[in-house]
This record gives sequence, C-alpha cells and structure tokens, in this order.
Amino acid sequence: MSIWTRITDAVSSLAAGEGLSEVFANLRTPPERSVAFAIAVIALGAKMAKADGQVTRDEVTAFREVFTIPQGEEKNAGKLFDLARTDVAGYEDYAYKIKAMYGGDVAAPLCDLMEGLFHIALADGHYHPNEDAFLARVGEIFGLDETRFKRLRSQFVPDAERDPYDVLGVTAGTSMEEMRKAWRKLVRETHPDQMVARGVPEEAVKLAEKKMIAINRAWDEINERGAA
Repeated sequence: MSIWTRITDAVSSLAAGEGLSEVFANLRTPPERSVAFAIAVIALGAKMAKADGQVTRDEVTAFREVFTIPQGEEKNAGKLFDLARTDVAGYEDYAYKIKAMYGGDVAAPLCDLMEGLFHIALADGHYHPNEDAFLARVGEIFGLDETRFKRLRSQFVPDAERDPYDVLGVTAGTSMEEMRKAWRKLVRETHPDQMVARGVPEEAVKLAEKKMIAINRAWDEINERGAA
C-alpha cells in the first residue's frame, strides 16, 4: 500500500469528523510515522499558502519540491491540502498537535519537517514576509531556538544572510577540529537512510539534496577562510 493511499485513508477520517490529533495519535510509530510526516507537511503547507495570500497556487507543484508524487496520486495530496486550507482551525493549533505527535523525540524530525515547509515556501520562486513570519512562529511552537531557525533559513532562502558557521551550528571561534566534527555529524544526519529512520518518507528524501549542498558549501567556505 503506497503512502498516498494511506494518506487517502487519513483524509477520509478527517472528512468524517475525526480530529487531526486523533489521526496523528494513530500514526506515532514507524512505518506510520512517515504518513504522519507527509500529512503534517501538506497540512501546514496549506495553512502557509493562506499566509502569503497565494491560495490558488499549484499545490502539487509545491509538494513536488518535497515529495515524489506518482502520476495519478496528485488528487490525494490535493484533497488533504484543500481540507487543511478550509479547516477553521488555525495553523498554530496544527503546529501544537504535530509537536505533540512526536512526544519527546522532536529535534531532528521537526527540523526535517521545517525543511519541507521551506521547500514549499520557495516553490513559486518567492519568499514572502508573511511566510517568514509563519515559519518563524511554527519553529517557535516546535521549540526551535532563533539560531536553529536562522540556520534553516540560510540553507533555503536565496537572499538570506548566509553565514557558514550558522549552517554548521558553530561559531567563528570554534576550533577546526570541532567544526569538522560538526560537519561530519550533519552529513551523517542528512544521509537518506538516517532521514527515513527518523520518519521522513522515502518519497521525501529529496529534502536531503539541498541540505547536503548547503552543508558542504559551508564547510568549503570555512576551509577557504582558514587557508586565506
């Protein structure tokens, strides 16, 4: 059974009146957590589309920045998008429920989810101030501090301030040995196998591509500064 078929089942539950928290409660453990991840990204992506006023933009195009969607499955993602977009619940309510779904295991999975939202925000080639405010608030609810949010933004937003030390989560005063350790740690965490183990569906491991590029670019720039 494909992830999109399982998403359809979840959408049916939501349409029948079951709350989002109840749906997530049934999707807490692998492999179900990968379905929950997809639902969370699509649902918050729908709320974000309202935040920048572009409620008519092609959601499938945006989702393809994150997910590999087989031909014929677009309608399942679209149904969830429409349901979340028209739901009277606010995005903060969604964000709190999604954080609760992960329990105490939040740091890496929620960063993965935030990365998915950044991909969707930039799918139309623009990063709207309202999208930035939306993502900053979601990150706050998820428990991400300002430094980590800034690091995520620098990886995805073209005109964001790009400090290579922020990307690696270090400072300019950190020793090269510790910087190398931080770089290697991020490379390991960004490996597709590690992402799948955290609950990122295989259909979304393309998230690793841009992140790995940003991590390696930051490391190369730090090495160039050191050699100068």
